[in-house]
Amino acid sequence: MKPLMKSLAAALLAGTALTAHLASPALAETVLRVDEVAVGELDPAKATDYADSVLMFNVYDTLVLAAQGSGGVVPHLAESWETDGTTYTFELRGDVKFQSGNPLTAEDVVFSLDRMKALGQGLSYLFAGVKGAEAVDGSTVRFTLSAPYSPFLSALLRLPIVDKKLVMANLGEGDGEMKDWGQAFLSTNGAGTGAYKVVSHNPQQETVLAKNPDYFLGVPAKAPDVVRYRYGLEAATVRTLIAQGEHDISSQWLPPEVLKSLAAEGAQLLTESGGAGFYIKMNTAKPPFDDLNCRLAVANAFDYDAAIKMVAITDTVSQGSPASGPLPVGMLGSLPASEAYKRDLDAARKYLSECRYKDFTVELSWIGEVPLEERFALLMQANFAEIGIKSEVKKVPWALFTEMVTKPENTPNISQVFVNAVTGDPDTLIYGMYHSSAAGTWQSPEYLKDSKVDELLDKGRTVTSQEERAAAYTEVSKRLRELQPSIYAYDQTGVFAASKRVSVPALSDPSKGFSLNGMGFSFRLMEMNE
Repeated sequence: MKPLMKSLAAALLAGTALTAHLASPALAETVLRVDEVAVGELDPAKATDYADSVLMFNVYDTLVLAAQGSGGVVPHLAESWETDGTTYTFELRGDVKFQSGNPLTAEDVVFSLDRMKALGQGLSYLFAGVKGAEAVDGSTVRFTLSAPYSPFLSALLRLPIVDKKLVMANLGEGDGEMKDWGQAFLSTNGAGTGAYKVVSHNPQQETVLAKNPDYFLGVPAKAPDVVRYRYGLEAATVRTLIAQGEHDISSQWLPPEVLKSLAAEGAQLLTESGGAGFYIKMNTAKPPFDDLNCRLAVANAFDYDAAIKMVAITDTVSQGSPASGPLPVGMLGSLPASEAYKRDLDAARKYLSECRYKDFTVELSWIGEVPLEERFALLMQANFAEIGIKSEVKKVPWALFTEMVTKPENTPNISQVFVNAVTGDPDTLIYGMYHSSAAGTWQSPEYLKDSKVDELLDKGRTVTSQEERAAAYTEVSKRLRELQPSIYAYDQTGVFAASKRVSVPALSDPSKGFSLNGMGFSFRLMEMNE
């Protein structure tokens, strides 16, 4: 869990900062109110969760940006780059300033990488294969990799560039020359070039952001002037606030019935899809799911149509769509929608008859903080009972679950998790789930060990052409369907209820959407209608 940084002094400071901002002559006419689950991590080197990502995408910028309406990346802080496979040289834009007024330089990029690797938190593992970066001159930076890594450009979507001068002026207590690397400062302050500045930050309650008037791309006049990003609101509270016109965009975690009710009352439904799935994980390291036939039995017994109906909001909007394998339909290397899973009880009974285990009981776990998972546990219990498999449903708190899965003997027979590609690339979705070296995390409670899967996942990281990468991921998708370490319940679609006073093209128009979850909440791309 992230440390709680809450004190009376901090709360008073936050309140004072907000009051001062709202009382200023430059009072914003428009305020956008959004909510997400707690805790909001502001330090960009530690950001991992959805809320963290949204903060990072708005306060900070990266060398490249996810392309709108398609996959891949486009220039952003870097205007161009070249590579020979193990070195990447970037030319920076010359018109970018940090929110402090300091100009962006190559040294800031080097510092940002060094800081992330030194802290070793968040998504720093994406850069484990980067030997280092150097400033060739003030506007040129070169990264050197220890080996070719094809997803490197997409990984840079998770390397926010921080203001070295500002951080160095605010180092906290710690050992060595860099002390705390500015962790205390960046836990409550921004140091980016982004379109929004941090006004105040309470990681358990609310982050307040305001437009950056000096943003290098400009911030449209219709974009919200102030954003109040609230944490941990109850579903009933969100429903009431939106109905009363006192809230603008919900989190994606509202129960389907609440979203359906809000839509019936006039709220718009915004959607985000393409990079995430709902995975039902089977522990292949102990009975009964160390037997392939048993895994295939329950995968065929699962009612995929019922799963989709359980998360349907309206006749046209759902929190899920049929899955064809480990990669969401449409992602590089995914299998086509025509191969989506369907229930087959005859096949399920046949596979069960060939399983070497008889008369066993399956432990069905669900994460206590995600009530929707209890419904799926009960669905599985009913589905499996139809072919004669007994099961026990167990509620497990998230903190306990992450500890349990570090050892295969403690890992439940079945676990449920939502996983997304943190860079939009298939490598960051399935390498951490299915490569044998990654076993023992919340993403990989299957403990799968298959040399062919390892070979294909490694190939996806090293071949250079998109065609070769797509072929490798298609092959690994087929192999994983054969091995069935998981039940691919559905491809996840984030659904958000929103008031009519805000327009979000990136979450309502597929031609303007992003393949990277959370980037649709780039507030500069939103429009306030009043």
